[in-house]
Amino acid sequence: QVQLVESGGALVQPGGSLRLSCAASGIIFSLCDMDWYRQAPGKQRELVAAITTAYKTHYADSVKGRFTISRDNAQNTVYLQMNSLKPEDTAVYYCSTTWDTTRWGQGTQVTVSS
Repeated sequence: QVQLVESGGALVQPGGSLRLSCAASGIIFSLCDMDWYRQAPGKQRELVAAITTAYKTHYADSVKGRFTISRDNAQNTVYLQMNSLKPEDTAVYYCSTTWDTTRWGQGTQVTVSS
């Protein structure tokens, strides 16, 4: 059974940092490209960052230089380090991968507010 479980979301002040984690099971993690998406209220879900099996990374323009995606194949976990957070980063953050089909976690809420 494929599971993606996100954690690390919280309420943080503008300029603060958070690290999100996504623990995967039921897949051969080292063979999977991993993505982080986010969805703000009233907006479409958008790709935030991606990391391939070869550790190649991609970022949305809105987070370049502030967010860092990484993976630990030994722990079957993908991370999203978020620095210099802005109110517009407020959203539910989801990790995703494609195994037998596209899989999503349940999401973790990030709220950036003073």
